[in-house]
Amino acid sequence: MILQHPLEVDHAKGSARLLHLSLPHSRLVTGEVFDPAVLQALLTAPLASEVCAARPRHTLLLFPDTPEEKAMGLPAPPVLARDKLHDPSQLRLIVLDGTWRKSRKMLYQNPLLQQLPRLALRDMPASHYLIRKAHRPDQLSTLEATCMALMQLEACVEPYLPLLKAFDGFVAQQLACQGKLKTQAA
Repeated sequence: MILQHPLEVDHAKGSARLLHLSLPHSRLVTGEVFDPAVLQALLTAPLASEVCAARPRHTLLLFPDTPEEKAMGLPAPPVLARDKLHDPSQLRLIVLDGTWRKSRKMLYQNPLLQQLPRLALRDMPASHYLIRKAHRPDQLSTLEATCMALMQLEACVEPYLPLLKAFDGFVAQQLACQGKLKTQAA
């Protein structure tokens, strides 16, 4: 499930829409502060797929533990036992889509998200998302981070390589358009 900040919806460089269209069982919901009852329903609803119609037993938030959360006074997230990660069919991954600042704000303003165990990514490559500013090379786009999380959870890389390759094409196309605009403006 992708929770998208409202300011990201019409952003031409956003990756959440492409991610949502590419993952058949995903759900994209827009909002910043969610009514607790609505958010609880989203976090516990059965998956849309008939194949996966059961309710996932464990919900994870794709979000790192960072010093900023501690500075905001957020409680430490609960820990999900490692053995629960061995069956991806029993997991629901929640992804926040927005800038780091917007994503932190979404986490801060939605206590139910704070109560979720978190999945932090390991051994991340540098982002290919060259069309938006990042403070560190390992700050990935929503699409890249979600693919990396799914690869990590499923211990399988191959299903997500075509999506990452298509994303690289999207980035290259955006960079080419930016280059044309700079040339025309000169």
